[in-house]
Amino acid sequence: MTTIGNYIKTERRKLGITQEEFALRAGLGLRFVRELEQGKETVRMDKVNKALRMFGKEAVPGDLKRNEE
Repeated sequence: MTTIGNYIKTERRKLGITQEEFALRAGLGLRFVRELEQGKETVRMDKVNKALRMFGKEAVPGDLKRNEE
């Protein structure tokens, strides 16, 4: 969830809005936005997608990235 959280934080900052403003615009709770940006592992995917929709994105199944040695 860290990658998505970092993405949300970066894009939110580009817009120049606070976590609180983002939460209000996205229809999410402030606590959820904070936890998402901090990389909390147990977040609801429906809410993650609600946050990502603010930037025209959504989380979808994809292949796992494996570390190449």
